[in-house]
Amino acid sequence: MNRLLSFCRGRAPDGQGRYVGEILQQDDQWLEYTHDYIQWLFPNREPSGVNPDAPTITDEVQMAFLQEPELRDQLGKSLARMLAFYGLAGEGDLIVKGANWGQRKDNWFIYDTHNNLRITRMLKCLAELGLAGEGRALFQALLDLGTSEPDCGIGATAFGFWRAAITPQ
Repeated sequence: MNRLLSFCRGRAPDGQGRYVGEILQQDDQWLEYTHDYIQWLFPNREPSGVNPDAPTITDEVQMAFLQEPELRDQLGKSLARMLAFYGLAGEGDLIVKGANWGQRKDNWFIYDTHNNLRITRMLKCLAELGLAGEGRALFQALLDLGTSEPDCGIGATAFGFWRAAITPQ
């Protein structure tokens, strides 16, 4: 059995012995300072430089996500948790500022941080594993915030990577 698919189905732990549900229950401080979970929640085709032992998306993984609504639902739960971490929330087909925006934006939005790389990873994953619409909604929310919020510290380079991440190859 594919270890990434087993993890996403909640049947096996990640490389550190954590199950997907346990990771999603962690508080924001843990999510900020722990750097080896995002590659499991949002896998990419490229190996991670931070966590080279994390599995990557293969054609088998992609096909399973496209065929199994349960896997896409789990990915949606991971997205919802990370949105809350960033102070964002899903609202229908849109992603908007969440109730905790004022508290969370200082952690990532007013400076270029490692969270830019996490967001790129998330967008790539969503585009490949059947949640491309959600990825486009996240990118649009980031664009809107970048132009409407006066304290945006995210540079053009990050926005360029994010645009490329949601653009079909």
